[in-house]
Amino acid sequence: MGERRLHPVTPLRRAWAPIAILVGWAFHDPDGTQRRLSELTAVTLALGATAVVIGGALYGFLSWWFTHFAVTDTELRIRTGLLFRRTAHIRLDRLQAVDVTQPLAARIVGVAKLKLDVVGTEKKDELAYLDEKDAAALRAELLARAAGFAPETAREVGEAPVRNLLHVQPRMLAVSLLLTGAPWVLLVAALVVPTVLWLITHNAWTVVATALPMLGGAFASSVGRFVAEYDWRVGESPDGLRIDHGLLDKAHETVPPGRVQTVRVVEPLLWRRLGWVRVELDVAGSANGVLVPVAPRAHAEAVIERILPGVRVPAAGELSLPPARAAWCVPVWWHGYGLAVTDAVFAARHGLLRRRLSLVPHAKVQSVRLVQGPWERFKGVADVKVDTGANKTVTARLRGAEEAVGLLQAQAERSRTGRREARPDRWMA
Repeated sequence: MGERRLHPVTPLRRAWAPIAILVGWAFHDPDGTQRRLSELTAVTLALGATAVVIGGALYGFLSWWFTHFAVTDTELRIRTGLLFRRTAHIRLDRLQAVDVTQPLAARIVGVAKLKLDVVGTEKKDELAYLDEKDAAALRAELLARAAGFAPETAREVGEAPVRNLLHVQPRMLAVSLLLTGAPWVLLVAALVVPTVLWLITHNAWTVVATALPMLGGAFASSVGRFVAEYDWRVGESPDGLRIDHGLLDKAHETVPPGRVQTVRVVEPLLWRRLGWVRVELDVAGSANGVLVPVAPRAHAEAVIERILPGVRVPAAGELSLPPARAAWCVPVWWHGYGLAVTDAVFAARHGLLRRRLSLVPHAKVQSVRLVQGPWERFKGVADVKVDTGANKTVTARLRGAEEAVGLLQAQAERSRTGRREARPDRWMA
């Protein structure tokens, strides 16, 4: 297939860059900017503004003109760069997910962005923007080729079928956010802290500079999350779990099979009476971090079983607590720690008010360590840490010293056995 260009509206994506640089410079030195602008005539200002607009439009057009992509038998090739050329060679057999996102402006125009998750890379390559239908067709073709379909038949495969697993109702999402403590804490802090600062300093700028970040945090953790997680749907397809969500910006993401390193079941204090949980993920080489924003525990566990076949989430009563002497190391909060090791996973819980139960499949454990500080050694307890392929660590806190040594040796053997018996990661298996 020959090289193709992006959608013609793409230049608008970069045309604002020179203007953003000037605005940033102006905010960096507002007094100097105001002084220089006052020295200019109206004609000079008009000519300067025209030059900036034309320069931005020209930059956007040239960046679009010199960007091409092509799909070959073995790779997706993306060539970019106006002055300095860059060619990305994305091997299709290393492709693990292709996500489609549509910011609000892109939805209005009818275009979409493709984000590509590749094994072994931290940064996602992307194609922004493509026609909405072309983006869906290209995504299906890339996934088909990654699955091993011949190039001549990959286009005919089309989008893999999806079976719906879960839909989070907007009402449940809204109630769950109201029962989350972080927005309320930030909101109260935004009212109390600036008031105290005003009484002490009588400086309006100090009050505004303190209140705005707190109000922004409260907004982002409540309204912002509602907008981002609105209409959350989880579906199962041969290429992994599909996640669709968003009120203004639409996102169509894929959790690739076999790449999940850790699953966390989160239980905020006020959700427990309702039996609701949140499910988060650590996926190797991917930014996908949420599987289920809120759902009844039974429904969430059913989704976890689809992404980790054969894994059962241990109940609270199945977790063993640290020995009572651990209270000398972490008073009160030691009650929130717990551990369960099953045939499939290493499960460790931490948190008293906001409980987090982390599940690590034995095959995903990269290393296991025993850590013991001086006070812990004196009290006869130790921490056992397991490291995963997503560069994250799950810790079983404050286990008895003898138990920790046995757990260390047993987990190392379980991990070796798990890796030998694990099924290979493969698309559309």
